[in-house]
Amino acid sequence: MRATNLALVMRTVCAAAEPPSRADVAGATGMTRATAARLADELVAAGLLDEVERAPTARPGRPATPLAPGGRYAALGLQVDAGLLVARALDLRGRVVAEQVEEGDFVGSRPGPTLERLSALTRRLLADLPPQLRLVGAGLALPGIVDVADGVLLRAPNLGWSDQRPGEVLAGTLPAHLVPVLGNEADLAARTVAEAAPGRAGTHRDFLYLSGQIGIGGAAVLGGRVMTGSSGWAGEVGHVCVDPAGPACRCGSTGCLEQYAGRDALLAAAGLPRGTAPAVLAGAAGRGEPAALAALDTAAWALGIALAGALNLLDIPAVVLGGHLGELGEQLCPRVEEHLARRVLSARWRRPAIAAAAGGPGAGATGAALRAFDAVLTGPAAWLD
Repeated sequence: MRATNLALVMRTVCAAAEPPSRADVAGATGMTRATAARLADELVAAGLLDEVERAPTARPGRPATPLAPGGRYAALGLQVDAGLLVARALDLRGRVVAEQVEEGDFVGSRPGPTLERLSALTRRLLADLPPQLRLVGAGLALPGIVDVADGVLLRAPNLGWSDQRPGEVLAGTLPAHLVPVLGNEADLAARTVAEAAPGRAGTHRDFLYLSGQIGIGGAAVLGGRVMTGSSGWAGEVGHVCVDPAGPACRCGSTGCLEQYAGRDALLAAAGLPRGTAPAVLAGAAGRGEPAALAALDTAAWALGIALAGALNLLDIPAVVLGGHLGELGEQLCPRVEEHLARRVLSARWRRPAIAAAAGGPGAGATGAALRAFDAVLTGPAAWLD
């Protein structure tokens, strides 16, 4: 019972939009004030919760002391993508404590050297962490089909990797208790939209997330939880066929969405060099350059076909664009919305909302760190000294 109640207090504080007092926690959980206060004291003593500065109040008497998630615990999120390596540490309040980001071209790369570069980033990050910070877990976001239970990357078409165990390679860089748990990059990036901080709900709870990198990943989220499918492989919207007669894709099919809306495909259609920042494409479109406008129109057409199929099938009310698609959101969102208004059967009564994800690169790494905190939120008693 004590362990269950500790977890309830922990989750209540983490979920609160504003730091609650012990009395607030008691009211929210149905505990007596004495019980809530005693459990909160234990969590504060362990550093899992912090007492923070009291807000000014006009009420008489000594104001209650607010509680916030602790700042002495952190989780490590790592990411390998076709154009990016990320190592990032997040604390219980969702703040980035430290990070290392390296851009590059990892399409068709060799797993060993690429993972060694990520290991080097991780070593630098760990060396920069405050000594009092306690790491509770680690995760690794990968752009492909992942067997999470066995820790195997089954296939990542854009990386050109198959049947790899990257967690075992990275484990030598990390403390013994931090074996990185693998996950699909888009699934983990979607978590950053559903969850504003560990245990605290984000703005959207039911949505389809698109992760735009060199390729396109996706995740369907209902009630703040990613729909992983029977084997954990759901959401591969980047490989939905929008034109069977279209160009060949690295996955082996033809006419996949990412052949029209992937970053390299968009840049090539706009006549821009590979590796050009999305802001450059946006600027060219803003100046009315025909090639840039045509590239965005084609991408929006392809997105409209693929997304309408998914929304009609799953009855999801919103789409969130991440990665380069999010960076181009000002140009893409209204274009895609027009296609969805025509193609989504229920649009007459509920027009799908389209939004660009906030935040910088490496959302998968942030999501991997958020997932690593699950064990703390559901079982804080294990972390009490």
